[in-house]
Amino acid sequence: MIKMIAVDMDGTFLDDEKKYNKPRFLALYKQLKKENIQFVVASGNQYYQLISFFPEIFNEISFVAENGAYVVQGEDPLFCGKMSKRDVAKILSILSDIPYLSFVVCGKDNAYIHSASAPNFIQLMSKHYYRLQIIDDFSNIEDTIFKFSLNLQDKRIPELMTFLGHSLDGIINPVSSGYGFVDLIIPGIHKAHGLSLLQKEWKINNDEVVAIGDSGNDLEMVAQAGFGFSMSNAQDKIHKIAKYRTEDNNNEGVLNVIEKVLCRTYPFD
Repeated sequence: MIKMIAVDMDGTFLDDEKKYNKPRFLALYKQLKKENIQFVVASGNQYYQLISFFPEIFNEISFVAENGAYVVQGEDPLFCGKMSKRDVAKILSILSDIPYLSFVVCGKDNAYIHSASAPNFIQLMSKHYYRLQIIDDFSNIEDTIFKFSLNLQDKRIPELMTFLGHSLDGIINPVSSGYGFVDLIIPGIHKAHGLSLLQKEWKINNDEVVAIGDSGNDLEMVAQAGFGFSMSNAQDKIHKIAKYRTEDNNNEGVLNVIEKVLCRTYPFD
């Protein structure tokens, strides 16, 4: 019996225009509530951005935001990761010497972007981070830092992942979140970890969980869930570990899975 459904957002729940079929979803969500099935948003995005997609129900559902670094149950924070100031300083030193990328420092209260960043990058990040501060010096940040979000050309991502794996091994774990983004997360603090904390609260086993994703930052949660789904538009590595597959993000693949759960059709029969 399914007791939790966890969904990624970009490339998964949202279509390419960053929208979803709200009337259909809210109708399905009403049924999920009746059956006491928890709905969880598990995304690399900022919590304050994520709640904007669910104004009617954000205080009822749970969020595994910032790739697991910030977990909120209803409106109550359940977990907040933290990088040491020493590690943050080392990461900033290394990233500042890489000319082909731009980055944002992600904290509990705000995300931070340097004033010298290209205007188009600042504009792009303002769409991803509802709380975004433009600052002149990263060393002046007074916040709990738990993630870095990097933007670069897709073709340079393998090179970057290899470099960071050597220079920052044990300090951060680089994960691809698709669309030219790489997140630097605290080792072990990923979406699956966040879901495990919620499962412990609700006494839910892995075989009672549905997890749906499309990118590298979904890998652990799709593998951990008893019913791991890849989107048809997912990266190959997600297809390889997912037990099941659904339609792409432009054809309501997530909503189709939720409907199958509620109707108890394959693989939930």
